[in-house]
Amino acid sequence: MTIQIFGTNKNFDCKKAQMWFKERRIPFQFIDLKEKEMSRGEFESVVQSISKTVASRKDAIQEMIDKNAKNYSSIAYLDDSDSQGIQAIEDKLFENQDLLKQPVVRNGKTLATVGLSPKIWETWL
Repeated sequence: MTIQIFGTNKNFDCKKAQMWFKERRIPFQFIDLKEKEMSRGEFESVVQSISKTVASRKDAIQEMIDKNAKNYSSIAYLDDSDSQGIQAIEDKLFENQDLLKQPVVRNGKTLATVGLSPKIWETWL
């Protein structure tokens, strides 16, 4: 099990996620998105993993967006009615990773969650 937690040090849900894994003595790597953002491959693996739990890729992208983020308005009004619009939203989310719901937790390349998800993490044990 290789756990990566992407987020920021100031986010309380990121702190809770780190504590959850520490309490269970599960080693993890914390990546501060202010210092180093996700690579395109990491981002893509998260999207694919989230897509498995929702109806479509479009829903996965919407699930990943933090609607309380400061600059949410930069992505809120983009048209997602066709594949080009969805791709534009996905590109904007990748370019502005501060719009991601935090924490983003990856377990290897195939499992990932966005937001605080201890019930799902429990299934990884």
